[in-house]
Amino acid sequence: MTRKILFLTGTRADFGKLEPLAAAARDAGHEVSFFVTGMHMMERYGLTRLEVERMPGVKSHGFLNQRPGDPQDVILAKTVIGFSDYIAEHRPDLIVIHGDRIEAVAGAMVSATNYIRSAHIEGGEVSGTIDEVFRHCCTKLCTHHFVSSELAKRRVMSLGEPEDVIHVIGSPELDFHARPSGVTLAEVKARYAIPFEEFGIAIFHPVTSEQATMGAQAEALFGALVDSRRNFVVIAPNNDPGSDGIFRVLKDLPEERFRVLPSMRFAHFSELMKNAACMVGNSSAGVREAPFLGLPSLDVGTRQSNRSEAGSVTSVKASDRGTILGFLTNEWGRNHGRDAGFGEGLASDQFLKVLNDPEFWTRSLQKAFEDHSV
Repeated sequence: MTRKILFLTGTRADFGKLEPLAAAARDAGHEVSFFVTGMHMMERYGLTRLEVERMPGVKSHGFLNQRPGDPQDVILAKTVIGFSDYIAEHRPDLIVIHGDRIEAVAGAMVSATNYIRSAHIEGGEVSGTIDEVFRHCCTKLCTHHFVSSELAKRRVMSLGEPEDVIHVIGSPELDFHARPSGVTLAEVKARYAIPFEEFGIAIFHPVTSEQATMGAQAEALFGALVDSRRNFVVIAPNNDPGSDGIFRVLKDLPEERFRVLPSMRFAHFSELMKNAACMVGNSSAGVREAPFLGLPSLDVGTRQSNRSEAGSVTSVKASDRGTILGFLTNEWGRNHGRDAGFGEGLASDQFLKVLNDPEFWTRSLQKAFEDHSV
């Protein structure tokens, strides 16, 4: 039976996780669409709504939910209103959200209050920031959960969710990294004017609870990268509060050794990661995709705290210059074995298997707390 499945995406990162699931649902004959909002709609961050619109066989609807400087609560309110209007007209059978951002919270709230079946991707994880609070809120609001590991499943159960609505599928973006990207490294370098033979990748996002110090943290981190004499492709931070301080540091990086980009197409980013010497920063890509690809990564600060146990990940404070330089000396270009802590790259197959089960569509939407400790 064909279903109307609506995916909500607010960032280039969550689209990379949702795209394999959406493609699997589309190929199975479902009517797939995207509600596109957040930093996708902002030119400063690469206007990545275009990446979503390029996906064949799906519909997309763009909604501008913020202006520069809007606080998180205002963005939440705007997103709830816009998304509510959209689903009132289109009434999907399933709403799919990902993770831990304010747009996901809005989608979860709208789906819950309108009694629409919802699927939360990658719940049950810890990170030590406000993102973790948002993530757990989405867990309590959504009716079904697609998690990346058995540990995440146990955490979702500890929040009172029934075991039979929690499905371990792994991290969906690994599906993409597990297969050929479809582009060559030469094509990536040509498209993004990357002149380096050897390069690392650096991505440093703001932490909302530390926004007053993000400029200083970025200055310390990138100061060490400059002094390392290594070459880096730098992807601009997301649009969370505190990003302005990071942008001020990025604009002063020496252009002969740092190629700063607002964003990249996902296929090109995947190919870039497969050929990088290391990854530095606090993106989830450093604790998920990098270990899966065997790429050494330096996890900086608190944004991904306790997220990965992979041996290829080194954790450090932004101010710890010695450890940063030591990592760039000892780990640069080192090939680690593949880590399967977040799956084997088969999430979309597992997702579709659950959707094909008639019981998924008939389970009551009335939620009740299930105490697994009793």
